Amino acid sequence: MMALDWQTIEEALNAHGCAVLPGLLDADACAALAAQYDEAAHFRSKVVMQRHGFGQGEYQYWAYPLPAPVAALRAQLYPPLAAIANRWHASMGLDSRFPLGHADFLARCHLAGQARPTPLLLRYREGDYNCLHQDLYGEHVFPLQLAILLSRPQVDFTGGEFVLTEQRPRMQSRVEVVPLAQGDAVLFPVALRPVNGTRGSYRVNMRHGVSRLRSGMRHTLGIIFHDAS
Repeated sequence: MMALDWQTIEEALNAHGCAVLPGLLDADACAALAAQYDEAAHFRSKVVMQRHGFGQGEYQYWAYPLPAPVAALRAQLYPPLAAIANRWHASMGLDSRFPLGHADFLARCHLAGQARPTPLLLRYREGDYNCLHQDLYGEHVFPLQLAILLSRPQVDFTGGEFVLTEQRPRMQSRVEVVPLAQGDAVLFPVALRPVNGTRGSYRVNMRHGVSRLRSGMRHTLGIIFHDAS
């Protein structure tokens, strides 16, 4: 994996609630992961969004063992993100802290009955969308996650923008639309992030989704660091 400027990434997360990691995967890796969608043996379950009121489209959760590129990203990105997560929790007055090794954090999840893998592959076709939501899955929640666009905007699909909303106390929601190229990742909060105010940090509630696909087909890799119950 390429070297990443974690100071700049943390500054973007604190300022805007998200950070883009350009070119995290190359075109061949993106195509290989997207091609797995039709190979059911790789996955533990499929969700058809409209059956549950989640939107329109579908996604599948990988089974363990995860594909090597997905497992590597999860393990390599976690330690610097855990340092950010610990600073966030301290500033928000939350007691929980995260070990700096992902295997140690997963052991904590599994001990609490959260043992099902959460990395997922999403597929959208024309007219599909993903409602605003949070990926929580159980008691133990790692506060950051990422989505990697595997398809080519304006070539494989149009529309389908990644969207974040931020609800600050006593204010209307703020919307952030994040343009991505193939292989780019967006890093964002699962549910809460700290924002500096006149009386110190306070908690802001975040949700994310995907706008309506206008044409074509769009695949996305989602990496969540906690497992599911």
